[in-house]
Amino acid sequence: MKKSLLALPFVAALCFPAVSQARDTQHFLDFQSVVDKAVADGQLDGTVKFYLKGQAVPGKIAQRFPEASSNKKTNAANKSDEAACEWALRSVLIAFQDNAKRNGGNAVVDMVSFYNRKEYSDPAKFECHAGSIMAGVVMKGAAAIVK
Repeated sequence: MKKSLLALPFVAALCFPAVSQARDTQHFLDFQSVVDKAVADGQLDGTVKFYLKGQAVPGKIAQRFPEASSNKKTNAANKSDEAACEWALRSVLIAFQDNAKRNGGNAVVDMVSFYNRKEYSDPAKFECHAGSIMAGVVMKGAAAIVK
């Protein structure tokens, strides 16, 4: 009897693996499509342009401000991973837009994903991590004046 009671926690852990292991799915998604949708929906006003590291910046960077970062999470319940990641990126973009405007900038340049302090740089994609409850995007970049 004593041995069967000791085995109970082990058996329960095998039956309910979702309780003991949180999901953390890494996604690499199209950046520009999210920016375009956020502008079309009015979440971004279009006065600040966003450029991932490696993307050509049209014109000349007249002034570059110190690098900033934004870490945004969103509720992922009842959303696809892609929809939750898009929502988290929109929140990041709004924070960057506000920072650029405060500095007198019209762009954010050299944007990279920075999830868990690991830089991911791609001229077309951003990194997002999605779980069953939350999704998150962390990015860093520099506000700038582009002429």
